[in-house]
Order: sequence, then C-alpha cells, then structure tokens
Amino acid sequence: MKISVAIIGLGIMGRRMLEHMVLHAGYNPVALWDPDPNACHDAQIIAPGAQVTTSAQVAIAAADLVYLACPPGPRKAYALEAALAKKAVFLEKPLGVDILQSSELVAELDKSGVPAAVNFTQAAGVALSGITEAARSGDMGDVVGIDIVVTYAEWPRDWQKEADWLKFRDEGGLTREVISHFLFFSERILGPLTVVWAHPVYSNEPMLCETHMHARLETSDGRPVSIMASVGGVQPDRQELTIKGSLGSRRVSEFHIDTVSNGGPFVEVAERSADPRTISLKAQLDELIFCLEGKPNRLATPQEALSVQKLVETMLLGKS
Repeated sequence: MKISVAIIGLGIMGRRMLEHMVLHAGYNPVALWDPDPNACHDAQIIAPGAQVTTSAQVAIAAADLVYLACPPGPRKAYALEAALAKKAVFLEKPLGVDILQSSELVAELDKSGVPAAVNFTQAAGVALSGITEAARSGDMGDVVGIDIVVTYAEWPRDWQKEADWLKFRDEGGLTREVISHFLFFSERILGPLTVVWAHPVYSNEPMLCETHMHARLETSDGRPVSIMASVGGVQPDRQELTIKGSLGSRRVSEFHIDTVSNGGPFVEVAERSADPRTISLKAQLDELIFCLEGKPNRLATPQEALSVQKLVETMLLGKS
C-alpha cells in the first residue's frame, strides 16, 4: 500500500518533494494546498491525480502523512493539527524561529506519539554515513573540530527567489536555511554544541536578513566548530563542511562531494553522481518509510532540529 500524502506549501521545496514522491513507489500524493493559486497550478501539473484543496485542514484530513513545506511561521499550527488527527508529520527545516514555540511543538509531537521527522537533507546521505563510520572506527584518528564555509554572490540564490520570505530577517537568511544543515551534520558527528561567540552582520535595510555570519561553537570538551559565511561579490557558490581528524580529514562540498585528505590535497572518495539531488531525496523518502513504520532510521528527529534551531537563533542574536 502506498502512503497517502498531503503537502502544505507548494513553493520550490514543496514542488521538488512532490515530484520525487510521485516518482517513488511508496508514496501517493493525494492533497495539495498553498495560498498562492499559481503555486497550486504548478504543483497540479506535477501530480495531476492529486486534489488541490480549499484549505490546509481539508488537505490534512485527506492523507496519512502531512509534509509541511510552508514558511516556518505557520508550521507549528499545521503540525499540531496533523498530530491531533493522528497523521504522521514530515517538516521542512528550520523547525521554527521562536524557540519557546518550537519547544512546545516538539513536546506536543512527542506526546501525540505520531511519527515525526525533519528534512535535513544530509541525514540519509552517503557522505554523513561514511564520515560517521570513519570517525567511529578511528580511521580519522581524533576528530578535533569542524570548519563550515558558505559564500554566495547573492541571497536568496536565483532558484530560491520565488520564496520571497527567505530574504527577510523574521524567518529567512542563510544561517537558518543553509548553515543549519551543517550544524545538524556537526552535532551528529561531535555531539551537542554550544555557541561561544557569534557575530552576524545585517543589511542596512532593517527588515532584511543577515549578509555575514562568523561564529565559534564548541563541544563540552572544547572541540571547535568554526563558521564563516558571507554574501556578495561575483563568485560561484561555495558550501563546505570540513571534519578535521588527527589522522585524516573529510570535506563535503556542495552537500554531496565527499573528499578525504591525509595531509595532501583532498581527493574524492567516490565517483560523483550525475543527479545527486534525486539520490538524496530518494534516500530521505526511503528512510521516511522506516520512520512511519516505527523502525530505526537516519532522519533528523524533531529534538535534533530543535537543538539546531537553538544554536541558529542564538547566533542570529549575536554573542560576544
């Protein structure tokens, strides 16, 4: 039996996930909702068999799994409506922007007992699995720290621009949208982190999000996670996570290019996939089935997403 799915939020991420759910043998998107009729129209082209509903509530009632790809603000309300109706919940990250509200959401989801997970796309990826095993086996020696480097010519990036909220301080910004992925990865490898200091730089327009982020986070035993992120200048996107070991280091670039160094240049671990996004999303959806069946899985839990959110929101406030 295919899992019936309702998708709330049909922007770029909602439509991308819809496309891959249509392709996946385990899912049947049956209900779609977004306040933008153009987004609904575009989504129905991808899944002509799904119904565009009159409200989010009607969509939630029609399915067994609710995928929330809406902006962070309304996610808590929709997630709790789904949980109250005993529907499984798959949320986009960030979990939210208000730590108290998100803490309440995690507690309520836990109390409801419904399957719930958050879509940090590297969770089921080959790179995270391989690096985790290398760290645990001792191949890397002692893992001494992590460096995160993110640079973009502009924010939002060209493919994100229809999601207008990404440019605003209230819910958007590259720290929430991109650095959060690497913080999730870092905590999977190193364990819980604490913000030691953080220096965000914001646009002169008070409503707009940060343009730079520099921060140092640490584990309880003092191992650092260093972050350098910036927007501006003509350049290709750069997204790098370097896990530094005493015997060997691993670097993940562009979310999927896994490389290793034993002191010399970084060398790719495996041949690159021609379509890494498809592989990544299929892996997430495979793991989501395990989650829905109550089986062990690699997806980010709401508790892990809340931990990342606390780090992100602390960084955005700044700390000296």
